[in-house]
Amino acid sequence: MTIDLRSDTVTKPSKSMLEAIISAKTGDDVYKEDPTVNELERRMAEMFGAESALFFPTGSMANQAAIKLHTQPGEQLICDKWAHVYNYEGGGVSFNSGVSCKLIDGERGLITAAQVVDNINPPDFYHSPLSSLVCLENTTNKGGGACYSHSEILKIRKVCDEHNLGLHLDGARLMNAIVENKEDPSFYGTTFDTVSICLSKGLGTPLGTVLVGQERLMKNAIRVRKVLGGGMRQVGFMAAAAIYALDNNVERLAEDHKRAKEISEVLESSNYITKVEPTETNIVIFYLNDSISEDSFIRDLEKEQIRISNMGHGKLRIVTHLDYTQEMHNMLLSFLKNYCL
Repeated sequence: MTIDLRSDTVTKPSKSMLEAIISAKTGDDVYKEDPTVNELERRMAEMFGAESALFFPTGSMANQAAIKLHTQPGEQLICDKWAHVYNYEGGGVSFNSGVSCKLIDGERGLITAAQVVDNINPPDFYHSPLSSLVCLENTTNKGGGACYSHSEILKIRKVCDEHNLGLHLDGARLMNAIVENKEDPSFYGTTFDTVSICLSKGLGTPLGTVLVGQERLMKNAIRVRKVLGGGMRQVGFMAAAAIYALDNNVERLAEDHKRAKEISEVLESSNYITKVEPTETNIVIFYLNDSISEDSFIRDLEKEQIRISNMGHGKLRIVTHLDYTQEMHNMLLSFLKNYCL
């Protein structure tokens, strides 16, 4: 038995999800004639209180499309130093949009309204790039699944309005934040200009992200998706998986959070651990003490068929998900409790 905790993207469709995929009604989505995709987009727009929605094959493409919709070449977006759009999208910000990033030294991937204000370039100072967009991430990936508070988001929204900046949310694990904090999804669609919501992480679909947002921006989203190579045909099969996930896999995210917190508690009590980041959702970030290297620890885990991620700079990551069973959980906790240097 392999216990794969590198990411919540390693899940496989359940039998019931596969049945939903097989029985899906499909059409050509490039012509906007796939009824299941159309239903998914309608449903996501309604759920998030947004004016429009568009299905993308990946979260990175949805984020990159949003950045393109908000900016012009030579401009600059503001984000945390650990932001996914900066660290894990292949330099797409510059490649696709000709935009640079102003990086903020936030706390666990979270930035504040005050920090945003401090990092806006003066619009009449033509020597520096024009600040045009703020990108937030909820939950934060490298920040260990940390969640933004509504109050801080609203403060950032106010700053963006005052300085004529767009506001985009990379919501790769937004459903985790919504479940953990018992939030109304419509808060996000009515507060942000654009939001990407990933369906292939905690919700367990094979692929897919939906970008929702204001019609003034989203009216051009399908053109940008085409330019990026994201036009898909009978993709209703994947939209059916997404609809199944919305119906069946949202509330159970709380189980992933519970197990992640239990892992965190065991690590905090272990003498080979120097630090564990606060664990809010399904990501556990921890650091080993000087008596053991990350490579040797990961090798010892792999001998027991347990896989985790090394994110560099001493940062190790465990991500719980729907294919991580209670039996696997018990085995992992036993290993961590009894691990000897």
